[in-house]
Amino acid sequence: MSEQRKYDRHDSIFYLEIFDRQTGKLLGHAVDLSDKGLMMITSQPVERGRQFALRLQLPEPVESGNRAVEFDAETRWCRQEANPDLYGVGLEITDPPGAFQRALQDLGRGYTFPGKQ
Repeated sequence: MSEQRKYDRHDSIFYLEIFDRQTGKLLGHAVDLSDKGLMMITSQPVERGRQFALRLQLPEPVESGNRAVEFDAETRWCRQEANPDLYGVGLEITDPPGAFQRALQDLGRGYTFPGKQ
């Protein structure tokens, strides 16, 4: 499979919780993030093209004082992980809000491993 990433990724040292803003339900955990997307680990498969209104819970408040950032995303892919009880889900952030980008920068200061292409 060819690499199609266009943005540096940041692997989180935490499994940051991702919630559905409409239901409040925990969907999974972010394991790597970029300016335009993220990979979520979840216990349920997610269909490609599904639209989400999401909230990413942060380990501590960011510049704005918030411990969460809200954004919309669409599923680009889903695959079963080595652990057959888990799925990796690629989410593309649609029209990333400035708050998401600022949170990503703050996370890069101590909460992620160095970026990779």
